[in-house]
Amino acid sequence: MSPTAEFLHHSRAIIDRVAEQEPLIQQAADLFTATILAGRMVHVFGSGHSRMMVEEMWPRYGSFPGWNPIVELSLSFHNLVVGANGQRQAMFLENVSGFANRILRNYDLSDQDTALVISSSGCNVVPIEMAEEFQQRGIKVVALVSQLHLDASTSRDTRGKKLTDFADIILDTGAPVGDAMVRVPGLDTPVAPGSTVGGCLLINSIKAETAARLTAAGQPPKVLTSPVICGKERATELFESAYDEHAHRLARLYANVGK
Repeated sequence: MSPTAEFLHHSRAIIDRVAEQEPLIQQAADLFTATILAGRMVHVFGSGHSRMMVEEMWPRYGSFPGWNPIVELSLSFHNLVVGANGQRQAMFLENVSGFANRILRNYDLSDQDTALVISSSGCNVVPIEMAEEFQQRGIKVVALVSQLHLDASTSRDTRGKKLTDFADIILDTGAPVGDAMVRVPGLDTPVAPGSTVGGCLLINSIKAETAARLTAAGQPPKVLTSPVICGKERATELFESAYDEHAHRLARLYANVGK
């Protein structure tokens, strides 16, 4: 089997794993739909490479307002790798206790809000404390993890807690221990991670289920759509109205900060 064939083989297994979780995906969509219908936002957080899943949810083509993407650059800016703003610092900060509290200090949170916290290992301090902070405020938390990798990993939290200890719903990317899925002859470590495959499948399944529920409730979402689908005028209208809605929803999160 070629490396490509092996990666695709494992990816098909990930698709099957995601399909097994459809009832949980629907439960997550129910929670998120209720938040969006209430005029509030679903907080989406991921540190490290989990940031990709946050951006997959919103804003991009095929997505819509209602999600608050919390992307902390100090935890997820990978381009420079070394030197100032390098990866070593990001990985260090990812395990600084109290950082999650400082991030959430910026928002006026409500128990009508919900949260999606993404961490492949589920063992780094900031995502764990982020979920814990949300739950302490009465906010339901959906955790997106790689369950096999989480089970095999040791938590960096001094109490031994993992992200799944502070989750109301747990979704599994289906990625293997260590994430990488392809063995190359003569190379002693595997390559080509799978958590992004499963994560994107879960994110977009949740997104589609939520869009269906919002539409059925008489509040169809303003979906960012390419001009090649709906024409330039309609696409521009959707972009402007979607961004305006995002701004209005976000404004509510700042309205009473510090009061």
